[in-house]
Amino acid sequence: MKIKRKDTIYRLFGYVKTYKAQISMIVFLALVGNIAALSVPLFTGKAIDNMIGRGNVNFNEITKYAMILLCIYMISNLFSWISGILANQTANQAVYELRIEAFKVLTHLPLKFLDKISHGDLASRFSNDSDAVSEGLTQVITQLFAGIVTILAALAFMLYLSPIVTLAVIAATPLVFFVAKTVSRYSNEKFREQQKIIGELNGFVEEQIGGQRVIKAFNYENESAASFEEINGRLYQVGQKAQFYSSLTNPTTRFVNYISYILVGLVGGICAIRMGFSVGGVSSFLTYSALFAKPFNEMTALMTQILAALAAAERIFQVIDQEMEPEENLKSVMTENVEGNVAFSGVSFSYEPDKPLITDFNLSIKKGQSVAIVGPTGAGKTTMVNLLMRFYDLTGGAINIDGIDIKSMNRSDVRRQFGMVLQETWLFKGTIKENIAFGKPGTDDEEIFAAAKSAKAHRFIKRLPQGYDTIIDEGGGNISAGQKQLLTIARAMLLNPPMLILDEATSNVDTLTERQISRTFLDMMKGHTSFVIAHRLSTIREADLIIVMDKGHVIEQGTHESLLKNKGFYYNLYHSQFDTAN
Repeated sequence: MKIKRKDTIYRLFGYVKTYKAQISMIVFLALVGNIAALSVPLFTGKAIDNMIGRGNVNFNEITKYAMILLCIYMISNLFSWISGILANQTANQAVYELRIEAFKVLTHLPLKFLDKISHGDLASRFSNDSDAVSEGLTQVITQLFAGIVTILAALAFMLYLSPIVTLAVIAATPLVFFVAKTVSRYSNEKFREQQKIIGELNGFVEEQIGGQRVIKAFNYENESAASFEEINGRLYQVGQKAQFYSSLTNPTTRFVNYISYILVGLVGGICAIRMGFSVGGVSSFLTYSALFAKPFNEMTALMTQILAALAAAERIFQVIDQEMEPEENLKSVMTENVEGNVAFSGVSFSYEPDKPLITDFNLSIKKGQSVAIVGPTGAGKTTMVNLLMRFYDLTGGAINIDGIDIKSMNRSDVRRQFGMVLQETWLFKGTIKENIAFGKPGTDDEEIFAAAKSAKAHRFIKRLPQGYDTIIDEGGGNISAGQKQLLTIARAMLLNPPMLILDEATSNVDTLTERQISRTFLDMMKGHTSFVIAHRLSTIREADLIIVMDKGHVIEQGTHESLLKNKGFYYNLYHSQFDTAN
């Protein structure tokens, strides 16, 4: 969704204006400091008028004006330094609030959004884009108030010195706005495209770094480098055009200012000859005309940074404007003693409206049953888990837990009833103890140790340098894939929920450990309703019920022995892994 530029500016300054005290101080400092600085040409002109000619110089007056100028410069520089510090603080605080709001939205976005966007691109919005916004805001806050004061004060001093010469300066001013607007129109879209490609590049780099083992194993280095060069090439081309268009602003506006400068010299000279305008007055006016044009030149010179900041802000606002999962303030209908009876009644679902995946799905599961879900890739096995956990909402039908429709429950209440172990492990940077207790903060050590022992993780944890206090690198890079899986299993065991979801939970462990964990799972699943998704059919022989899915439908269901006797889809699937027919 494209956001209008004026809306972006309005929203961005909405974050700044909350810091009214700092803004007021910046305005005051800009007012005093710039008016002080703008009085310099006036006193310089008066000093010049006291140098009439050789041997006719009033040194007392010149000394007086020199001391005045020294004080003015000290005050102006001090105020400028303080206002710069405040501007940086204000910009950083505004971007801090922007990041907080964006991250709060991110944590409440539905999975369908996260499934469609590159994670590297999303991360870029919180790092590169927010930094660009911070830099742009700092410059705008620093230059905006100082520039306004400079323009108004310079105009006042020029009118005081000569209204006629002032008209020559004002006449050239509209040309500056016309040139800046024309150039920025062309550079605007290029900066938007540049920020988009930066996000794409970050996403690609993150993906390639994470997959280096696979890339090297398949000798894909050259193709990976070629893909990077293609994206980087597009970024170079767009960046060049954006910089070229924006770079035109400064020289063109300065050219207009030089014309104004020449007009001041000509008109001022005529006034000096015919109207008694002093040489010092002409000198002061030339300086004031340059100071009057300076803010326009500075803003146009900063146009590159400002446009990049606005393009970056648009990308952050695109995250903030995403539709979040609806707020649910439903009265909790879940009891503390959930039994785990689950019923699918006429369930329909599709990720894309025109591509139905599950239609009229019906299944009844009794409390304490262990249900294995098998089928070919794309059959809808993981989708069933997503629907159970309300990661996605149904497009039709209902799912009931103990006779209660999950749509009438808060999502947090639904998810609290399940423990999940997924094929894709996720660990955060922190101690092993903290990772196991992720879903149950404040758990005592004994419970954590017991969960780790049940998951067969205790032995390898004790062998680590700091045991349970060992810090896991981001993503778990300092432990093996199998060890990571054991920790996620321990995390689920610690929760001890009424229902379990095991999605290829033992896929990354060796055969011996798999058998040990499977026995542990059997003990853990007693009295719990369990959903087991498995490709290795050897792990589900003991399931109370096996449902076979294909194209979103249950095509067979029964026990392992009964399904083999039917010699149907499951029979063929099983023997494709274990060739016992011969």
